[in-house]
Amino acid sequence: MGRPSKYNSEFRSDAVALWRASAGRRTFKDVAADLNVNPETLRTWVRDAENGGSQAGGRPGPESVQAELARLRAENARLARAEKGVAAGAGDPAPGGPVFCPGNEVKARRWDFISANADDFGVQRLCRVLQVSRSGYYWWITGAGTRARRQAEEDALVEEIREIHAGHKETYGALRVYAELRAFGHTVNRKRVARLMRKHGIAGRHLRRKKRTTVPDPVAPPVPDLLQRDFTAEYLDERWCGDITYIQVGAAWLYLACVIDIRSRRVVGWSMAAHMRASLVIEALEAAVTARGGNVTGVIFHADRGAQYTSAAFAQVCDRYGGRRSMGRVGSSYDNALAESLWQSLKREAMHGKPFQTMSQARLEIFQWLTYYNARRRHSALGYLSPLEFEQQHHAPTMLSLAA
Repeated sequence: MGRPSKYNSEFRSDAVALWRASAGRRTFKDVAADLNVNPETLRTWVRDAENGGSQAGGRPGPESVQAELARLRAENARLARAEKGVAAGAGDPAPGGPVFCPGNEVKARRWDFISANADDFGVQRLCRVLQVSRSGYYWWITGAGTRARRQAEEDALVEEIREIHAGHKETYGALRVYAELRAFGHTVNRKRVARLMRKHGIAGRHLRRKKRTTVPDPVAPPVPDLLQRDFTAEYLDERWCGDITYIQVGAAWLYLACVIDIRSRRVVGWSMAAHMRASLVIEALEAAVTARGGNVTGVIFHADRGAQYTSAAFAQVCDRYGGRRSMGRVGSSYDNALAESLWQSLKREAMHGKPFQTMSQARLEIFQWLTYYNARRRHSALGYLSPLEFEQQHHAPTMLSLAA
């Protein structure tokens, strides 16, 4: 004898009736999962019921009567769970219809969806289809006014972000936009600013790094590296750094030399020319000395080992003003990282996608950017103050006492 089944005849009959009621819309596996039985077991029950469901002469036998009774029980149970007066699933939007289309599933905006389609399908049915509670939907309805106010505030914030972004030539990223908003008195979360910029496609400008070649003078006397990649300073005019970059203008090149105060990140002097002779860097250094009142004795001037900075003429000018020269290694951008960072910002923000056709146009654009950089551009190393703001806030008492 075979092992007795743990499922009685009534259970098996109801299982067969449930399968038949699906009318082919569900698989054996789906129905069996609801019943917690093996799909092959359910298949066997259905096959046995079909083979022994009637007797000769067309008269229904005991098994067919039992199966019909099970079917009616299952149907009655479904009706009891369904909406009053409506069978389960009746009137629901079709899976392939215009309401539920592949790739257009309702997820985050489900409450909006229910509100938009409530007149056609009813709140209760839509909540059932989306597997959400009606109480949750009605709670959402009561908060409509608050959401509208919040959305209006967010729209206004996005407009202000756009104005800031446009005002800085679309170069600012989330951190600088956030700092600008805080400076204007807004109490806003940094992550919220980043989220809104990402949502509305507002992004700062990025530039792929390019390698710049420094041509050293092999016969120049050695100069020590006094910074050792430590680009910090305790006070103004303690440490300066300088470098040269080049900008394409039509078929020619414009060269720019700058002097940066490491304490405040301010470009205290610069010079532009169509050549790379030593006079280019000398003029930038003299402009920096003039901007600082002429007395910069003891300042460390750090640069790379390019021929302009190792020249005897530049060394004589440094000695005349009491400066101490410092130089990094050849071919190492990290040894003059502060100046390299300035060039990256300049090329990303002032020259990205804007080829210059004339020298006068290039000089004007670069001059405008350098003045903007000093006066308005927020610097992450300065707590998102501009270099001039940083000098005024942190060194104004010292400067006043020196002036007195």
